[in-house]
Amino acid sequence: MATAGAPRRFCRCACFCTENLFVARYGLHVRFQGRQQLLRDYGPVLRSRGCLSSDDFQQLLAELEQEVERRRRLGQESAARKALIASSYRPARPDVYAPLQDAVLAPEFRATAEYSASPNADLGGLLQKLETLSEEKRIYRLPVFTAAFCGALLEELGHFEQSDLPKGRPNTMNNHGVLLHELGLDEPLVTPLRERFLQPLMALLYPEYGGALLDSHRAFVVKYAPGQDRELACHYDNAELTLNVALGKAFTGGALYFGGFFQAPAVLTETLEVEHVVGQGILHRGGQLHGARPLGSGERWNLVVWLRASTVRNRLCPMCCRPPCLVDDEGFGDGFTREEPPTVDVCTLT
Repeated sequence: MATAGAPRRFCRCACFCTENLFVARYGLHVRFQGRQQLLRDYGPVLRSRGCLSSDDFQQLLAELEQEVERRRRLGQESAARKALIASSYRPARPDVYAPLQDAVLAPEFRATAEYSASPNADLGGLLQKLETLSEEKRIYRLPVFTAAFCGALLEELGHFEQSDLPKGRPNTMNNHGVLLHELGLDEPLVTPLRERFLQPLMALLYPEYGGALLDSHRAFVVKYAPGQDRELACHYDNAELTLNVALGKAFTGGALYFGGFFQAPAVLTETLEVEHVVGQGILHRGGQLHGARPLGSGERWNLVVWLRASTVRNRLCPMCCRPPCLVDDEGFGDGFTREEPPTVDVCTLT
């Protein structure tokens, strides 16, 4: 048994270094365990998408090997960046780092969370307080932050972006943005947002996806701009549930689109498009296929919080759809847990 009072150890699944590697040039997620496996599993589809010559394939191999190595080093390098930022960075808006105050939250969001936590709350009552974007897809929207807080957060993010400090990629598909735990915003902002406000709400909306048992998250801000990321290919999130809040700035285009659930048949037969509204957040299941249409002009910044419940994901990794093979990681890892470390590491990465 784990020692009473010992801090919880979060892990990742070993598949993180072999599954769902995104190749932007070919718009494809691949499993990668070596040259022969890649040719066997993806040769025809790669050729159909323009990977025609031996040079093309060699370039792809080099990119995949580089991405695998990046993923292997990710936890340690992220912890090092966080320590350097904490010791060297001087915020433009220190108020953004204050413990979460009700005043930065939209009144509608506070009221909805308060209702969700009340003894007589039920799903029907909650749905009256949300905008239902799709009943079938279970996608909802509500105001989350005030316009003033969105502006202050954007000012701080822009200030950090202009610094010469190292910056991690928000996720495996987005190249531009900020990891909030590296910037020091997990503890004051995201953790209380999850524990005090999102958990009671998600408990009613998505009980079978661990809404009442959320115990970790991964939060990041993504930036779309001309000359940088302008769109996002269809994918699903490494999370049980997701909150996506539009922060601004002035932009055109870039709508979110949603397909079906990734485990369901005919997942992209009918899509739903959703325009961004500054300060408002979209709630959806992590497995809901989605992407972003091309940005027309301006800059679009969004706060994305992947919400995780270890009791759900410990049974089945959402990325490889197998029982997770656990590997120790930094911080919240990928949201998996184990009661005690094994005496022998039976997981090997290929």
